[in-house]
Amino acid sequence: MSNQLILWLMLIVPWLTLFFLKKEGIKRYISVTIFTALLVTIVSEMAYTYKWTEIMVKIVPWGHITNVSLAYGSFFITTIWVFYLTFEKFWLYLVTNIVIDGLGAFLITYILELRKISQLVNLSKLSLFLIMVTLSLIAYGFQVWYQKLEIKEE
Repeated sequence: MSNQLILWLMLIVPWLTLFFLKKEGIKRYISVTIFTALLVTIVSEMAYTYKWTEIMVKIVPWGHITNVSLAYGSFFITTIWVFYLTFEKFWLYLVTNIVIDGLGAFLITYILELRKISQLVNLSKLSLFLIMVTLSLIAYGFQVWYQKLEIKEE
């Protein structure tokens, strides 16, 4: 299977899972998901500037800074699902994110490096994992804050 095809599948297939999610769940968690995608994009900018990572295969011409397939495909949709299944159960949310972030930082990164799609340069897998967990904690705080705003408006 070509690397281009793998990246396209990582972008498109996760979006198809939204058909299995209730409309209310999407509406409730789309704000935190967009916020998290913004954070991932900012971290990607930092990774590019500080040479933490290198993207060797991309599916869009501007994809040399942010891995579009991960940021707006797999990671984006996983965020909605994790919030839908675990929000308001902080410890379940945290454990779920630790497992998923561990898979992303250690297994997915390994596969992407093996296929020469992207590689870590000046960033360890452990550092990537800690960044991902930190982003999940920031996202949780954002959702708590955002939900309080919605309640006040009602």
